[in-house]
Amino acid sequence: MYETFEHTADLGLRVRAPDLDTLFAEAALCLFSAVVEDLDAVRPLQRTDLRVEGTDRDYLLFDWLRELLYQFDSRHLLLSRFEVRVNEAGLEGSAWGEPFDPARHALAHEVKAITYHGLKVEQTADGWLAEVIVDI
Repeated sequence: MYETFEHTADLGLRVRAPDLDTLFAEAALCLFSAVVEDLDAVRPLQRTDLRVEGTDRDYLLFDWLRELLYQFDSRHLLLSRFEVRVNEAGLEGSAWGEPFDPARHALAHEVKAITYHGLKVEQTADGWLAEVIVDI
């Protein structure tokens, strides 16, 4: 489950999941739901494999989302499906999507950057919680 919340000139992403792999995949979905109006309109046609190193979960989430945002910024690739495997050295993930097509995709927010402000990944009584603020 994921949701966004307003935060001054920024946008907050809040994600809850039963395990870390799902948490990181849902955080990616949440990010791209902030980028594009209708995430269901993004077809999973191209696969991109990513590896992010790190042991601190907060920074690992930051680097994962930053790398995904880079895929959009540099390759204009909208992503709509994610598989993530978090391990002791970082994470390995796959993302599927397609190039931005203005005839089919309406952009919701211009996400400029992932920020460290309010960044957290924590285990809760019923699973995992992540919060991250993005600059829009």
